[in-house]
Amino acid sequence: MAKSSSTRTTRKPAPGTRPVRWLRRWTIRLGVLAVLIVLGTVAAHRVIDPPRTFYMGQEARRLGGIDHLWVPLEAVAPVMARSVVAAEDANYCLHWGFDMMAIRTAIEDGGARGASTLSQQVVKNVYLWHGRSWPRKALEAAITPVVEMLWPKRRIVEVYLNVAEFDEGVFGVAAAARHYFGVPPSDLTPVQAARLAAVLPDPKGRSASNPGEWLRKRSAAILDGAATIDRDGRADCFED
Repeated sequence: MAKSSSTRTTRKPAPGTRPVRWLRRWTIRLGVLAVLIVLGTVAAHRVIDPPRTFYMGQEARRLGGIDHLWVPLEAVAPVMARSVVAAEDANYCLHWGFDMMAIRTAIEDGGARGASTLSQQVVKNVYLWHGRSWPRKALEAAITPVVEMLWPKRRIVEVYLNVAEFDEGVFGVAAAARHYFGVPPSDLTPVQAARLAAVLPDPKGRSASNPGEWLRKRSAAILDGAATIDRDGRADCFED
């Protein structure tokens, strides 16, 4: 009796599917690689100070140089950290990178006020570029939780104080303290710290050493705010 034989037929991919599969495979690989690079870079900057930022490089080329000196938070008067948190992100110790209450308030006001937290500003300054484009905002939203997850709150404040612009070409609290008041950052008084924090939203248009009436009032409010978050515990997450 003759054995029946069966032949297995292999279906060949339809024309044009191979390039699509190849593109899909490499898109996934590149996406995974990008995520790993971001995670590795952010994790490294938990202990290694970030290099000069993209914006610093732009300003250095435009101005022919910048004034910047990195200092650890231990070398900065504690009132400076409290002042910048009071001025920029009073609920800093209470959120995970996004202040949802501030975001809702900004939306209700029609976007007239900002809602960026210190963590978001650190991500923008250290890893991205300045501007209001949607791609930058999307990247900022993606990287901010990573920073919050991998860095302690104290480290975020430390990096912020070292990369923030306080005057044209003056970056970081050490350079700002010397530039405006001729003192090291460890010797900043509460009033001086409040004035430095008050110039941050518009460093090219405000002066900590020659404040106008508005900046004096803003500094007084920051001074009160720094004392308030010190009393009510909202500074505990970045204090020793």
